[in-house]
Amino acid sequence: MTQSSKETLIIFTRYPEAGKTKTRLISALGEEGAAQLQKKLTEHTLKEVSKLPVNLRIYFAGGNQKLMSDWLGNRYQYYPQSSGDLGQRLLAALKESFTQQIERILIIGIDCPDLNADLIYRAFQKLKENDLVLGKAEDGGYYLIGLSGFYPQLFQGIDWGTHLVLQQTVAVAETMGLSISYLPILNDIDTPEDLETVQFPWE
Repeated sequence: MTQSSKETLIIFTRYPEAGKTKTRLISALGEEGAAQLQKKLTEHTLKEVSKLPVNLRIYFAGGNQKLMSDWLGNRYQYYPQSSGDLGQRLLAALKESFTQQIERILIIGIDCPDLNADLIYRAFQKLKENDLVLGKAEDGGYYLIGLSGFYPQLFQGIDWGTHLVLQQTVAVAETMGLSISYLPILNDIDTPEDLETVQFPWE
């Protein structure tokens, strides 16, 4: 696997401050437990990504660049997420990241412990032949989105945080005439119920 200077991987994460991260899991894990899960999921995702020779950009919420660098090291590029809903934040990151040299971008979160280096590599390969790649999440959203161009319409008018996200995104893409390829369905870790079905890779 050789790195392409035309490809970029974006990770969306949050600084693991107790009480301010994974808030929907606090009822099951407590504030500190939820923050520790955020920490472990982020570190696991970076461990997988480090197996790939990829241009990486980390977009973070909470904390600041010094806290992120102290936590994860100074070898990464850190960027604060913009304000707004998830669609606005994703769109802002894409707008910043797409340049004349960059042709393919993947965005992932850290909520999917089964997302590994092989799947990310496959997504980049699919992007060479398709306009859009989506990793379907069990909850009706997506754990990965890859684009071979800047398509802001895909992030507008979406009911973020609901089971309609994937369905609505696909509908927009089809209206635009974009070619779509999919990755296998995986579980996101968002709610206490999700904790009952997941097998964490560090256990």
